[in-house]
Amino acid sequence: MGGKKKLSLKQIERMQTKKDDDKKKKKEKVSSRKDKKTLSILSPDPKNEKNVSEIKKMKVLTPYQVASKFNIRISTAKDFLEQLETNGSIQLVSKNRNLKIYKPVKA
Repeated sequence: MGGKKKLSLKQIERMQTKKDDDKKKKKEKVSSRKDKKTLSILSPDPKNEKNVSEIKKMKVLTPYQVASKFNIRISTAKDFLEQLETNGSIQLVSKNRNLKIYKPVKA
């Protein structure tokens, strides 16, 4: 029951380069997390013709699609869709506890 075997110089060198590579990979992962885009909290103006025309081009409207299109948060997109519904620009198609689906009103 001997002790631990002594490593050769080549084995020590390999272990050291492997540790260095792991540290570089961790730094790359941390830096890629910083590239997260910031989303706007303010909703687009529901009375703006440009926003309404963009909405009318879409076949089906969900909060996720609107949030992706206008680069806003999903909660803000839900509020924006509700405002558009009260204005009469869009119409509610289906609703359940988690999701509301709208369609643009044809003028």
